Amino acid sequence: MESGELAKERDEVFSLLSNQRRRYALHACKRFGTPIDLSTLSEHVAAWEYGHEIEELDADQRKRVYTSLQQSHLPAMEGAGVIEFDGRQITLTDDAEELEVYMEIVPEDSIPWGKYYLGLSLISAFVLAGVALGIYPDFVPPLAWGAAVVAAFGASSIAHVVWSRRMKIGYSDEPPELR
Repeated sequence: MESGELAKERDEVFSLLSNQRRRYALHACKRFGTPIDLSTLSEHVAAWEYGHEIEELDADQRKRVYTSLQQSHLPAMEGAGVIEFDGRQITLTDDAEELEVYMEIVPEDSIPWGKYYLGLSLISAFVLAGVALGIYPDFVPPLAWGAAVVAAFGASSIAHVVWSRRMKIGYSDEPPELR
C-alpha cells in the first residue's frame, strides 16, 4: 500500500500537471532550454494556446499569458520544485525530469499500449495454439510461426519506443497535445 507521503506527492504532481498552460510552459522550457526569460516563454505558450504564430499574437493575448504565468503558474511550479524562477528567468530543476512518468499523452484516436499488447498476445496465443494442434499449413515450419510472433512483438516494441519518445514533452516544436 502507498504511504501517505507518496500519495500526497502524487496528488501535487497531478494537480500541477492538470493545467494546460503549465504543461505548455514545461514543454517550452525543455524544448528551448533553460534559463528562458519570461517574455519568450509566454510568447510560445500564448502561440500554442491561441493557435497562432508568435508574430500573429496581439498585445492582449501576450499580456494575459505573461501575467498568469508570472503571478500564478510559475510560482506554483517553483513551489513544486520543478523550476527556479527569479521573476524574469525560468530554469528547470532536476525534479522536472521526474515528471516524465506522469506525462504519457494518449491521443483520443489511439489505443493505449497496454490494450494493444494484450490484443497482440491473444492473437499470438491463437496462432501458436493452431501450430501446436496442426491447424496451419504444413509448408510453413512451426519455428517460422514462432519467429513471426517474436517479430511482431519486436516491431511493436520499436514502434512503442519511437511513439513514446515522440510524445515526450520538449521533444518537438509543438507540445504533444497539439500533434
